[in-house]
Amino acid sequence: MSEYIFKLPDLGEGTVESEIAEWFIKVGDHVAEEDIVGTMMTDKAAVELSSPVSGTVVKLAGEPGDIVAVGAPLVVYETDTGDVPATASTPASGAGNGSDGPAATVAAKAKRQAPDRSRVMTSPAVRRKAKEAGIDLATVPGTGPGGRVTRQDFEAFVEAAGAPAATATKATPIAAQAVPGGETKEIKVIGLRRIIAERMATATREVPHFTYVEEIDITELESLRRHLNDKKADKSERLTLLPFLGLALIRALREFPQCNTTYDKDRNVLIQHGPVHLGIATQTPDGLKVPVVHHAGSLSLDKLGHEIRRISEAARTNRIKKNELSGSTITITSLGKLGGIVSTPVINMPEVGIIGVNRAVERPVVIDGQVTVRLMMNLSSSFDHRFVDGYDAAAMIQLIREMLEHPATIFLP
Repeated sequence: MSEYIFKLPDLGEGTVESEIAEWFIKVGDHVAEEDIVGTMMTDKAAVELSSPVSGTVVKLAGEPGDIVAVGAPLVVYETDTGDVPATASTPASGAGNGSDGPAATVAAKAKRQAPDRSRVMTSPAVRRKAKEAGIDLATVPGTGPGGRVTRQDFEAFVEAAGAPAATATKATPIAAQAVPGGETKEIKVIGLRRIIAERMATATREVPHFTYVEEIDITELESLRRHLNDKKADKSERLTLLPFLGLALIRALREFPQCNTTYDKDRNVLIQHGPVHLGIATQTPDGLKVPVVHHAGSLSLDKLGHEIRRISEAARTNRIKKNELSGSTITITSLGKLGGIVSTPVINMPEVGIIGVNRAVERPVVIDGQVTVRLMMNLSSSFDHRFVDGYDAAAMIQLIREMLEHPATIFLP
């Protein structure tokens, strides 16, 4: 017997530490080489780690929510051979020396093939959905690389099984109602939710927000949108209001470049960007993410709409690339049908501005002394008052309003 220490590897992009998001193993478990042992959360994404050796788990670095430095012990194993090096700092370290002979190799393969939900390769979001639905992921056929269970695999399995997820998720609140006053439980703030909480707190603490709301008549814009969508053979490519707003914002930023800026507080420098890298705030099962359409100004209306749909869906299904979650210069946020009358969007640091879309409703409006029904929408915006003056912020939103109310001007040279 010998001890093997699996150290937290460098997860890329200069990461110096990472948070334990979830363990799929516990002390006393026998783990086969390449089994998924847990998920670590970086500032950008959740990363699954596989075991570099086979052995019995002796010690874990901590509980979900604990922070582990790169190079620090993550999992301590007891192995069956003395040929394995004592430590490993990357997933590949020691991988070729962790076998226990032909018999152990067969046993390890058999163990990986056995129905063991914690060993199945999949994303944290799919794993969470399976847990809520009470579905053993080992019974779900995986079509991804190495048998990985994709979101499509899971959804197809649920549908074929008669959607047991709906039944399973409804059981929890019913049980809670059986207890007088309902159940009280503690929920540890970890993973993406912790990162969101820290960033929101930092943004509201450090940035003096200036919020400006403008009412916009989008009757003509909605008529144009529907006209263009009626001509689309592929209904999945239908346009929402966001790409129109995106193009109008891009044009407005040419006249107000101080709003297409990020602030490097460490150097106390404002970086005024030429291209517009458009962040799209997206609600996901893991919390709010901001995928980015890079060089949005180079895209046509249809291509911008396609990219917004693509990155939003990729963020919701945890298929987003790391570089698509960073580098935004200004952000658009929308609550869709839940948009309400007005909102006070929180700036996505280090940006200095954010545009929020509220719900569009038909209501009576006076035009040239006559009452008529128009489709109206409020546009809520917040700016970093340290670097964007109130006049400039209001003037930019007024320019966006003019373009959205007369949508043909969005496409003029």
